[in-house]
Amino acid sequence: MKKAIWAGLSSILISTSAMAANSACPTLAMPLATALKQAVNQEKAADPDGVIGFGLNMWATVVAPDGRVCEVAYSGATAIQGQWLASRVISAQKAFTAVSLSLSSGNPFGFAISSANLYTATQPGGSLFGLQHSNPVAPANAYGDKINSAGANVGPTDTGLYGTPKDPMVGQVIGGINVFGGGLALYQSASNKVGGVGVSGDTSCADHMVAWRLRRLIGLDKLSGVGGPTGDSSFPDNIIFDTAFNVNSNTTVPSGTLNNVGPYTSAGGWGHPTCKGATNAQANAIKGNTPLLPPVQ
Repeated sequence: MKKAIWAGLSSILISTSAMAANSACPTLAMPLATALKQAVNQEKAADPDGVIGFGLNMWATVVAPDGRVCEVAYSGATAIQGQWLASRVISAQKAFTAVSLSLSSGNPFGFAISSANLYTATQPGGSLFGLQHSNPVAPANAYGDKINSAGANVGPTDTGLYGTPKDPMVGQVIGGINVFGGGLALYQSASNKVGGVGVSGDTSCADHMVAWRLRRLIGLDKLSGVGGPTGDSSFPDNIIFDTAFNVNSNTTVPSGTLNNVGPYTSAGGWGHPTCKGATNAQANAIKGNTPLLPPVQ
């Protein structure tokens, strides 16, 4: 009897410990707002001519492994007017996307996937078509609407708390699946995925670049050894510029043709279109500009 009780208690303790770990917020090497501002400035320096971005301020959201929001920050002067307001929730959506679809090397198949990697695969004819319609955003949680016991939205929303420690998204699972650049999983080590980060506020290409730089600045890009769509261990979940406009997008194609129905085709199947009319070569060149887009650690 005692053995059964101890076994039951041990099971409860292990379960509780796992739950606590999954809802624990990652430890950042520097404050999120500080890191975001630095990352935005780094990307402006790397793309001074605005080849793939506009140089705008941005929102960033960090989530725990279970998707609940830990922190929300912005790089502009004010929350409402300093950057695209719509990007606040989009940043949380991107963070949830990355954390919910990435795995650590502690799993049989360690795999890091960014929101940017999902674009082509989720187009009509792609292997993940429809994924973007799953896991919808929880709007009441996202905007801080007050819901009464009957389930009615009685408001109002205190928008003055946006981007502060009391942002209504903090502590909530916002959900959502985003399929363009800006969302990355966070790793304390290859075997320890500790959360996700989402960045939004510029073109989707610039969002990804800033998110990548931000992940390095907060010290949570330690995923060397984890696989990813790029096949490059130094940049496993990096954005892939290999798409081309599909001239056959409005015509019937043979059954089973991969990624050949939507408006873009991708050589590897995980590509992301360029932004602002840049060519693939021009967009890829930005990665090599100073400051360099750093490899993962």
